[in-house]
Amino acid sequence: MSYIDVVMNWRERLTSDPNVCGGRVCVKGTRVMVSIILDSLADGLTAEQIVGEYPTICVEDVLATLAYAADLARERIVPLTPPSV
Repeated sequence: MSYIDVVMNWRERLTSDPNVCGGRVCVKGTRVMVSIILDSLADGLTAEQIVGEYPTICVEDVLATLAYAADLARERIVPLTPPSV
């Protein structure tokens, strides 16, 4: 499966269920939350290292997480500087 296929189909790999992890978005069929994967990537881990830590997911799931995050970034604007008090 190519990167483009994963990016275009991230909805097939991720899910949100109110009965699993409080409704946070997870890799389908697991309790591995998207936020954990993104935090791991931000800490410098590679997709392969993350899969080593969470063997119930695969590299394509990590790529799907990135695609999901990219879609979220397109949909809303988050200020880069804190508001003045």
